[in-house]
Amino acid sequence: MGPPPPTSASRAPVPPSPDYAPIRPDAYNQYFSQALQIELPMRGLAVRAYQTPMRGRGVMIMHHGAGYSALSFACLAKELDGLLGKDVGVLAFDARRHGRTTSMEGQSDENLSMEVLVDDLVALVQAVFSDVQTAPVLMLVGHSMGGSVVTRACPKLQDLKYVVSGVAVLDVVEGTAIEALPHMHALLDTRPEGFHSEEEAIKWHLNTRTINNSASARISVPSILVPRESNVAPLTRTNKAFAFRWRTPLRSTAPYWNSWFSSLSTLFLSLRTGRLLILAGRERLDTTLEIGHMQGKFQLQVMDSRGTYVGHLVQEDDPAELAEHLKEFWERNQRIEVRGKVIKRIGEA
Repeated sequence: MGPPPPTSASRAPVPPSPDYAPIRPDAYNQYFSQALQIELPMRGLAVRAYQTPMRGRGVMIMHHGAGYSALSFACLAKELDGLLGKDVGVLAFDARRHGRTTSMEGQSDENLSMEVLVDDLVALVQAVFSDVQTAPVLMLVGHSMGGSVVTRACPKLQDLKYVVSGVAVLDVVEGTAIEALPHMHALLDTRPEGFHSEEEAIKWHLNTRTINNSASARISVPSILVPRESNVAPLTRTNKAFAFRWRTPLRSTAPYWNSWFSSLSTLFLSLRTGRLLILAGRERLDTTLEIGHMQGKFQLQVMDSRGTYVGHLVQEDDPAELAEHLKEFWERNQRIEVRGKVIKRIGEA
């Protein structure tokens, strides 16, 4: 995260600059073909989702990490559409209490436990692809906390007879995540409580190397903020002086942190489908995954092959390289035909 930046409302505002000019969330059509508002009455949610054209028989469903939004996958979706558009679409969505997903009238979205997040994802798939017989082949992609969600959602979707060709987890490992939890509050102390402008927020993310791709930061950062007058995120004594504050106050999610990552490595290795783990650095594997990798139980890809710096937000920092890895993984796990006999993919009933 870099050195602690000034957090006082008295710090000098960042003047407007084209280098930090936000790309409005409404400008999604540069990256996606459609924005959707999907009501899930049984979950009490109105979910914001974005999709690329569904031209083929497959779809990659993408779940972001804590504090981020579906638009953290915007640049990646554009790259994938160029590589696989004729075969597979992308569907990315804002989780509860994130982005533009809101609670329905009279409902609460406060609960961010892993069980709730998993059930939200399953309900979304059922709403979008209600007929299992005609539903596309699914590939689940999750970043950080979202990696844990898609890992746990996979067997539930398979029990409902959806075909899941693979699960790709982006830069999260149970062991290192659990070890980092005691330091999370100190890490959050380095974050400003708010910003005077969206430009200032974008500049902060780039200067602290939280995001290392200005094009991605300009589309994704505005979606994780709310203006002062918004009522979807709490207004407090420390953030009320700012024009923009965080959409998801991460400190308030602390009661759920352990549930997000506990047992992740074991569950990932037990999936009845293709498994891909993509990391920003090789040193992030824990013991369980080290053993599983030596036994050939999953594919591992480290995002440092091009010599460029890639941090935790791998999908934002180098969407082109990540798209290549996901394309290869998708193609590896599709049905093949050998002399007229269909060979089913892993996880296909």
